[in-house]
Amino acid sequence: MTTITSPINEREYAALVSGAALLERTDAGVLILTDADRVDFLQRMTTANVAALRPGQAALAVLTSPVARIEFVFTVLCREEELWLLPAPGQTDVLTSKLRSQIFFMDKVKVANSGQQFRRWRVMGAQAAALLQAVGIPTPAQDDTFASADAVTVLHQARYEVPGYELIIPAEDTDDLRARLITAGAFLLTDRETYENRRIELGRPAVGTELTGEYTPLEAGLAWAVADNKGCYTGQEIIARQITYDKVTKTLAGLRSDMPLPVGAEVTAEGRSVGVVTSSGYSPTLGGPLALAVVKRPFNSAETAVVVSGHTAQVVHFSPAER
Repeated sequence: MTTITSPINEREYAALVSGAALLERTDAGVLILTDADRVDFLQRMTTANVAALRPGQAALAVLTSPVARIEFVFTVLCREEELWLLPAPGQTDVLTSKLRSQIFFMDKVKVANSGQQFRRWRVMGAQAAALLQAVGIPTPAQDDTFASADAVTVLHQARYEVPGYELIIPAEDTDDLRARLITAGAFLLTDRETYENRRIELGRPAVGTELTGEYTPLEAGLAWAVADNKGCYTGQEIIARQITYDKVTKTLAGLRSDMPLPVGAEVTAEGRSVGVVTSSGYSPTLGGPLALAVVKRPFNSAETAVVVSGHTAQVVHFSPAER
């Protein structure tokens, strides 16, 4: 059997799992929505129940097309007089344009791109909370809540991406805060691949891989981000039918194999196509290659054998704690 050498940076992986890892998101921005209709504006466009949020609370929001396919995924932070939006890395400008294009003549809402005013970092790992507290930064205990201190806003985000704390920092404060965090024990991630492998290992979908216009939120692993206690939004009728009539025919799953599985490769079973590989990496926990794929039922059931690029793979599911 061919032995696959781990591509993981062991120090970075250890920090992500058992220590405190710092990822600086140089291409991630902040949008600020103001004026009287800001809540209603997002309420009619996304899967999140924005109207139910209170100051200090946050929610993951999916903006879907009329046929319920994913267009944008972003986090909404409810502040006293504003909504702050955290777009996926690289999508700040395009989300700004999309939101502005949806403002009707009578809407009282303004969408501002904060530009270079803020930086976004993410602190992850078992020691993340202790690290932040050591430098005087508050750590909200509950998922999807945030707090602010000394102009730094900290969001606790456990179900989206690699679990951790998203920091929104004034640009002029980054050098000082970076030094304090590293002195306190943060490990600065320089290898994005290690982060991606950890994300895949946890079964978390990401923008640009699983969270794309190919899928609905239910198919791509974001069913938990679809509120069932709100009114209509773009794509809502199709999503509601998928839920009501059990029409979610494919879902996100893990694939374990002895060989790396290429992104974009067809997943087959019983001689026919049943899915596609969306992310591919290596799991130190499993000691071998691991991929994410969107797979049709019933072949998305755990331990089902499938074939990818001539290699046998086994479907794996992720525990509720990991999800």
